[in-house]
Amino acid sequence: IQVGAVYPQIELGGEPEAVRAVADAVVEQGYRHLVAYDHVLGADHADREPPLAGPYCETDPFHDPFMLFSYLAGRSDTLEFASGVLILPQRQTALVARQAADISLLSGGRLRLGVGVGWNWVEYDALGADWPTRGTRADEQIRVLRALWTDPLVTLDGEFHRLDRVAI
Repeated sequence: IQVGAVYPQIELGGEPEAVRAVADAVVEQGYRHLVAYDHVLGADHADREPPLAGPYCETDPFHDPFMLFSYLAGRSDTLEFASGVLILPQRQTALVARQAADISLLSGGRLRLGVGVGWNWVEYDALGADWPTRGTRADEQIRVLRALWTDPLVTLDGEFHRLDRVAI
């Protein structure tokens, strides 16, 4: 059994001292991994159509999982990291592939990447990502990620991606 901890992002206010203290405590208590959630932006829920149904709002601070994990990988040689979940369709696929590969490489393979499609359509709008196609886009993104991580050279002509003999 692998037991981990969830980083208490909204409860700590985003303070750097809290990041260090939580990570150190997780390691000291013998937990194997730390999970962090992903939101680039929060939004005021009032007067939205359709309504926002998620639990987070504009006052809830989030650290970017890739930045958080990069920082913490330098503080511990044993702590593993898991995104729970990275909202994939609102991010550029090749950039996610590069960032995840770098964290995995530089941490000695201690990253597990969980992805999902999210619930905050306001966040999608602000990031210039298409809300209605998020599920279909995520399916293709997963195929692209796997190819970029395993193939020496990738060519793909998909609905959302055009890759012509590229590699990370």
